[in-house]
Amino acid sequence: MGGRLPGRAARQHPDLTAGRLDGPAWFAPLVLGVLAVDGVLTALASAFLLPLRLGSVPLPVSMLISGAVNAALVWAALQCTPSIRVAALPLWTWLATVLGLTFGGPGNDLVFGGVGAMSYAVLALIVVGAVPAALVLRGAQSVRDR
Repeated sequence: MGGRLPGRAARQHPDLTAGRLDGPAWFAPLVLGVLAVDGVLTALASAFLLPLRLGSVPLPVSMLISGAVNAALVWAALQCTPSIRVAALPLWTWLATVLGLTFGGPGNDLVFGGVGAMSYAVLALIVVGAVPAALVLRGAQSVRDR
């Protein structure tokens, strides 16, 4: 990189944009594991805060927050690994947790339920929570394909 000016050192360093964390070999898998756990915690928080109301009006702001956090988790995972599939780990753990919460628990307790617009809240949560992270992954894939 560089070399246009003779006698001067190159100013661009390709090792700074490699997309990997520096450190011991165990550090990147540890960070990816923590990001996967964060995906589970984000799913739990967004699911339990989904029926939040402002008076009698449903205010599902946890969907938007979940989408932003998932995008940030996937972006952080992309900094740890060159593989798009591995970087999607926080998104997959988030989706698995949300889908696991759709089933009834002991005594047929339901996490997602409601009447009116809130009966479709789980579908909106999956779409609004997963699309930003999928767009981050798609953008990273298109950059790496160039």
